[in-house]
Amino acid sequence: MTYPDGRDIEPGDRVRIDGLYHGVVIASMDLGRYLPGAAHWAYLGRGIMVDTDFGGLVHYIDEATDELVLIERPA
Repeated sequence: MTYPDGRDIEPGDRVRIDGLYHGVVIASMDLGRYLPGAAHWAYLGRGIMVDTDFGGLVHYIDEATDELVLIERPA
């Protein structure tokens, strides 16, 4: 998955969701990249897993309607 500007969404990214909420990307099944301890989400096959402040873990796929905006990417 990508942000609206075309950059890949990567594990570790801090994101704003729909302008109201926040989360941290813990897994990108699309890229095959995971934060430590999150590789077990690979079975989902596609999309990203985000640890959100509104509902815990949320699996997003390309068809998701929520708007994800990058706030911060770890160095």
